[in-house]
Amino acid sequence: MNIILVTAARSAPKTLDLRCPRTRLRCAAVLAAGVLALAGSGAALALLLASPSRRALAEVRALRAQVQAQQGQLGGVQRDAQRDVNALAVKLGQLEAQSLRLGALGERLAQAGKLDDGEFNFDVQPGVGGPEIAAGDAAYGTPASLQRSIAALGQRFDQQQAQLAALETLLLDRKMDSALQPAGMPVHDGFIASYFGDRPDPFNGSNEFHTGLDIDAPAGTDIHAVAEGVVTYAGVRSGYGNVVEIDHGNGYATRYAHAEKLLVHVGERVRVGQDIALVGSTGRSTGPHVHFEVWYHGRVINPLAFVRSRR
Repeated sequence: MNIILVTAARSAPKTLDLRCPRTRLRCAAVLAAGVLALAGSGAALALLLASPSRRALAEVRALRAQVQAQQGQLGGVQRDAQRDVNALAVKLGQLEAQSLRLGALGERLAQAGKLDDGEFNFDVQPGVGGPEIAAGDAAYGTPASLQRSIAALGQRFDQQQAQLAALETLLLDRKMDSALQPAGMPVHDGFIASYFGDRPDPFNGSNEFHTGLDIDAPAGTDIHAVAEGVVTYAGVRSGYGNVVEIDHGNGYATRYAHAEKLLVHVGERVRVGQDIALVGSTGRSTGPHVHFEVWYHGRVINPLAFVRSRR
């Protein structure tokens, strides 16, 4: 089979002999090249027409996925914030309960200290002031109601702290004053054998003024201080025998006489209840006892009210 190709009017026609293997191979190659060219052009045209929409669709899908992820993160942040707010509210409630207990304790302490009514009123807010701060200056992310509650609670704690500090100082001062005032018997298990005032002299029967209380107790019984103070005398005095004298620094002084043995020395600071001597019968005495005197601003007074009082 021959194919005759005429390319121009005056040129000689060309003949392709399809029986020749080389000719058939060339024709097949040319045909395949044409088919590939047509397919590539179609694919390029299709890609040119379809690629923008596909790219846009892919971008939209990617953005939707990103938005969903951000929504999930926002939900997590909101849940965490709500948990923090709930925890803060619970803690605020606990602090308010503690504040109420502090107020009740302060009221009981004020009553126990026998303070004047209204001197320490834990229910009344004190006068306060300060610069105005805009709401935008509040702590970020905290609800306004919680901010107000926290501010009020802080003011309440400041008030209670100041009141309790003043109450503590007052009670300590009163405790110190109480410790400096004579109270109670100078010996345990003793009894009063002779009272303050006029009495017959135990040796000659004449009338005399007794300046203290004679408290009977077995020899060697501990004599203790009835108030805090400083020992101003520890030795022998005429008629008193071995004697201890204590100045309590608030106008009061006490004297313990007829002791068998002295346990303190001049200048020593003594506490309430501290042993200072042992019961004896030294000096002008008919038997073991302690002669107890109370002095106030240099004048001897009746000790009976003091030995009957309790600290």
